[in-house]
Amino acid sequence: MFTLAHLSDPHLGPLPDPRLLELASKRVIGYVNWRRNRAVHLTNGALEALVADVKATAPDHIAVTGDLVNLGLQREIGPAAEWLAALGSAADVSAVPGNHDAYVPGSLDRATRRWAAHMAGDDADLHHHAAPVFPFVRRRGNVAIVGASSAKATGPFMATGHFDATQALLLSELLKALGHEGLFRIVLIHHPPIREATNWHKRLVGGSRFRAAVAEAGAELVLHGHTHENTILSIAGPDGEPVPVVGVPSASQLPGGRRPPARYNLFAIDGKPGAWDCRMTERGIVGHNLDIREIATRRLDAAMLPPPNRGDEEHQGAQIGWSGAASAGMSPLRRGSGTISIARRMARKPKLR
Repeated sequence: MFTLAHLSDPHLGPLPDPRLLELASKRVIGYVNWRRNRAVHLTNGALEALVADVKATAPDHIAVTGDLVNLGLQREIGPAAEWLAALGSAADVSAVPGNHDAYVPGSLDRATRRWAAHMAGDDADLHHHAAPVFPFVRRRGNVAIVGASSAKATGPFMATGHFDATQALLLSELLKALGHEGLFRIVLIHHPPIREATNWHKRLVGGSRFRAAVAEAGAELVLHGHTHENTILSIAGPDGEPVPVVGVPSASQLPGGRRPPARYNLFAIDGKPGAWDCRMTERGIVGHNLDIREIATRRLDAAMLPPPNRGDEEHQGAQIGWSGAASAGMSPLRRGSGTISIARRMARKPKLR
């Protein structure tokens, strides 16, 4: 049995005082919002209690789906790297970035270079201080952890994510290859890849591309953050079978706010292809004393999942186009610049949703 703990959106504090020049952007709005709202409801005390419980359960692996920082300040990036290292070794903790990690242009590159050890595949070369390439793959026993990125700098009052055609092509080919290996495939992404799962200004642009990749290639589980809500939804896999899409509240959320208090999900995975068994246990803050308790346990099977997200029939052409990578002899597991450039030339540009 393999166990994986999923937490998200720690929004690590305290926020360093930004310099005046750093506020000459979208950050000034975020700074006001932090001081008035997030600094009150998202605290290190809640996060520390949750992380202590995660470590007490001793999972085989930990997944963090983005928003480690708040405004993408240079002085936030180092402490976030230290927090990741304290959470667990790079081999035992996988992370993907969120929109707050890409708050303004340049933030995402600086952050992911510093956090690359936790955002790189098993075969990545980390000696050249390059930014990680998404999607990445980590194999752990009979499980494959696939990290995708929806992080992209946006304008004021926007918190959208973006999933482009290149990532979609690579994700589809990777999931196919991992499926042929007989692995339980878990995809990490910050924004929920579900139509209307969040407000329009927080949606995943190109979400239909993500859904089409999963519909073509398959996956066993998709984990996300961003909404600060505990949700279990689904998207269609091959032949229309539901693939669970699970969101989790912020790992720093105090009780008494509009969002559920801090929580993480623990997944116990067993079985084999065609007969996988995945049980999910929710643990989080109950009451105002920051006590961490078990909230619910359920088995993630087709019978308990809501119907898959529909409405992507117009993107079938894109799915067919993605198979070109394999027919051209391109290995879906390569991560060199040649793979990326070929993918860019071959990938179609479906209408965004």
